[in-house]
Amino acid sequence: MTQLHPRSYWYLRHGQTDWNREGLSQGRTNVPLNATGIAQADAAAKLFQDGIQTHAPITHIVSSPLDRALKTATIVQQGLVAEGCAPLPLTTDIGLEEVCFGEQEGQPMGDWYDSWIAGDYTPSGAEPFADLRARAVAAVNRATEAGGIPLIVAHGALFRALRSAMSLPANVRLPNATPLWIQPPEEQTGPAVWQLTVMAD
Repeated sequence: MTQLHPRSYWYLRHGQTDWNREGLSQGRTNVPLNATGIAQADAAAKLFQDGIQTHAPITHIVSSPLDRALKTATIVQQGLVAEGCAPLPLTTDIGLEEVCFGEQEGQPMGDWYDSWIAGDYTPSGAEPFADLRARAVAAVNRATEAGGIPLIVAHGALFRALRSAMSLPANVRLPNATPLWIQPPEEQTGPAVWQLTVMAD
């Protein structure tokens, strides 16, 4: 199993979409940001401005190519420039796309996530959790291998896979457009614990 390289990174789930608001599983369906999502991305840029003073500067942005993530990444990139930061390189990585939920896309979010994460159930036409985890880890490793501190802009289920790779409880919902500063375990003899710091007002 591919391991997540012990390097720090920033993470941001995309802003809200209408399907988020309605409690529907989006998966690979390319649902755009709504007005609330655009405002959330603007607010995230300001939170990042504070966060990089406290933790570490962002050196580059790597986004999922799906519209809701890429639009969020672009708004944050432009917002940081408006705050006086130099323009950051912005690229996409298909490995950061949201999971394909198959027949569950467009359906109300159910109670099957735990079974999916455990590998006991995969919706028809959907991507197994183990496959999602492998490609998510590979994509983040590519982003951190470039040197510096990347901002990863992607999705909620994909972050569940990253939580699993960080030995954290996987089925935890990440709110839209909530910046996270993520640090690898320190050298120690005890359990390896990744540190997640939420940037909030």
